Amino acid sequence: MNGLVSVLQRITGVITKYIGAIIIAFTIWACWTPDLFSWTVSYTSVFLGIAMFGMGLSIKAQDFKIVWAHPKEILLGGVLLQYTIMPITAYVLCQALQLPTDIAIGVILVGCCPGGTASNVITYIAKGDVALSVGMTIASTLLAPLITPFLIFSLGGTWVEVSFLAMVISVVKVVLLPVLIGIAIHHFFGKKLEALLACMPLVSSVVIVMIIAGIISVNVTKIFTAGLLVLAVVMLHNIIGMCLGLLAAKVLRTTYPKATAIAIEVGMQNSGLAVSLATLHFAMNPLATLPGAIFSVWHNISGAIFASIRQRHRLSKTMMPTEFVGEAE
Repeated sequence: MNGLVSVLQRITGVITKYIGAIIIAFTIWACWTPDLFSWTVSYTSVFLGIAMFGMGLSIKAQDFKIVWAHPKEILLGGVLLQYTIMPITAYVLCQALQLPTDIAIGVILVGCCPGGTASNVITYIAKGDVALSVGMTIASTLLAPLITPFLIFSLGGTWVEVSFLAMVISVVKVVLLPVLIGIAIHHFFGKKLEALLACMPLVSSVVIVMIIAGIISVNVTKIFTAGLLVLAVVMLHNIIGMCLGLLAAKVLRTTYPKATAIAIEVGMQNSGLAVSLATLHFAMNPLATLPGAIFSVWHNISGAIFASIRQRHRLSKTMMPTEFVGEAE
């Protein structure tokens, strides 16, 4: 059993390390042979539920202690900044660029979602506060069933009719219940399920890749007509989110690891949820799934770049004379 767990952990480590490249590869593959992946669109919500179940299985009792140990940073990055910067930025971009309704709804959906679990990996790479990152992701995810539908109802209603109650039910089904079930199973049976716990991050990565590939495959034609516009908006949205998150953290004079974690958490969304909600509630707006799918690809790339920049910045600080270190950050 220990040997199997070790192998699964090594495979998971490789997949996690190269997830950005894997997503790009499958995106290209889905464009080249769309029929191979188009069937997955019908199971988007199921796949997301599996990913959220995997997230729940990874949460330990001590992770909740992190939430209570860092209440200011959790409320700041995981709730306040997460649910203000990204939704407002999405709304402003949609209005300023006069985006078509389908694309605008997709961008709004991405902006209103909680932080994505990929932020934890990117925070680790950037030498940020991983415990804080995990705590912020947990907080924003558990609050998502109420806050996400409310924000979509408030902002998305500018373009189309939005059912608040239906949205709440969907988020509860595909996010909250799978996460809570995963947490419960880990708590009561964790020691007996080491192999399952070891392979779930791998399973979660696979299903997210399948969600993205599926959405890309059924939108190949539209990608070539609207893809550059969506990519530009997604890039702006993500970069603005990270920069404003970092600025807010610096204004509050948080440490380097905490500021890094907050910036990454704010800029990286649970775009799989955005895709799922678009599929379930905005079938009349087929392009609404596209921003979430492209965001899933882009934020892994931008996150890795951001992590590299932050590491170089920190290295340059450590090499400066002591009297200047305080001025560098």
